Amino acid sequence: MSETVYVSHLPDLIHPADYPDDPESKRVRLRIRVSDEGVEILGDAQRPQALDELLESLSPEAIEKVLCG
Repeated sequence: MSETVYVSHLPDLIHPADYPDDPESKRVRLRIRVSDEGVEILGDAQRPQALDELLESLSPEAIEKVLCG
């Protein structure tokens, strides 16, 4: 199980202009990059359950999340 770390900010990958094209809120966007610390995966979704499951399946040490609502 990965550690969950709550942070104050992560970049948005889904914006309000995307909503009309995704009426069922199924869109998940990912940004993957390699850094000096390893592979970083940034994800965004209107309904985060699928994103959470995907990230957990990769078995990272930690998953950073932002509390929003």
